Amino acid sequence: MILTTTNSIEGHKIIDYLGIVSGVSMNYQKTTMTFSMKKWYASLEVQVNTEKEAAFQQLKDNATKLGANAVVGINLDLEVGSTGTITVSVTGTAVKVAV
Repeated sequence: MILTTTNSIEGHKIIDYLGIVSGVSMNYQKTTMTFSMKKWYASLEVQVNTEKEAAFQQLKDNATKLGANAVVGINLDLEVGSTGTITVSVTGTAVKVAV
């Protein structure tokens, strides 16, 4: 599946627009106290990447259900709450392109 933030895919013609698809992933991490900011930032990085990958997988699954072979115009929204909750939302337009 082709995923892109642009509204077109170079070298491919969009045949059909199938609808807007999204993927959302959220972790409910308990707040942990640590004296090492380096460890806290490293942990945050891992958690953000994990949630991002889960949201993109959900986006691809939803696009596949519509019969799409690409998603264009992808937008990613990331929110880190004060309690350590991480929410990642990705949205795009599912399309069928000529291959």
